[in-house]
Amino acid sequence: MELWDTSDVERRGGGHYAYFASVCRICFGIALSVCAKPLVGYYSLCCACFLLFGRNYTYQRSKAGFFLAADHSLEEGRKQVSRIVGRDTSELTDQEVRTAALETLAENLSDGVIAPLFWYLLLGVPGMLAYKMVNTLDSMIGYRNERYLQFGCVAAHIDDMANYIPARLTAFLMVLCAGRPGLLRFVGKYGNRHASPNSGYPESALAGILNCRFGGPHVYFGEIVYKPFIGDKDRFIHTQDMHKAVDINRRAEILMVIVNIVCLYLVG
Repeated sequence: MELWDTSDVERRGGGHYAYFASVCRICFGIALSVCAKPLVGYYSLCCACFLLFGRNYTYQRSKAGFFLAADHSLEEGRKQVSRIVGRDTSELTDQEVRTAALETLAENLSDGVIAPLFWYLLLGVPGMLAYKMVNTLDSMIGYRNERYLQFGCVAAHIDDMANYIPARLTAFLMVLCAGRPGLLRFVGKYGNRHASPNSGYPESALAGILNCRFGGPHVYFGEIVYKPFIGDKDRFIHTQDMHKAVDINRRAEILMVIVNIVCLYLVG
């Protein structure tokens, strides 16, 4: 009986799935952009942007609520944060609950808003939809564990490439909106210390703005993962820090929308 090397099959299967799903999204976007009338195309774009921003807004407000929950009930804070992070939250301290929410908030700004608008600016609706497909796949199966490593590695690598510029653009916008351009040195120092080639940049920008520290050991799927620290001031995180982080996110989103509008106006 011949034995099969399932790792190669899973890797190719994951690649084919990511490719097929992205092509479907691109075709759908082209249909909206080319085949539809201009008014319908603009309406579709408005709906897509509304969904993107609505999802991000929900995440931000939810995370602000998680901080409030953590202030009153640590167990409730762990439960709420577990819905938005991949790490095990059952043993997190109140400080770690707050830190986890802030880290995810910064990363979601890049994945949820800046990157889709960046790809819309470059490739229109097809580019934005293709990016969202790849990013969703990475969120679902892009984990480095025994279950997903082979199948999800393709989606993870594609997502890394798709977010390379947007992640750094997100950090730049955050620093600009905070009115502290000098923090770009801080971002340059800590941005590449993250295990992800991209997540460290928006996280380091937020750590610099709040003058706090992210990273450290976390538990993922029963295994301890040691992440390099981002920042050097290990201080207590307060609810006011979340409010400031949400405000910076909103400003960065608005600035990115303005950039898109100006660029589209100049091109059109």
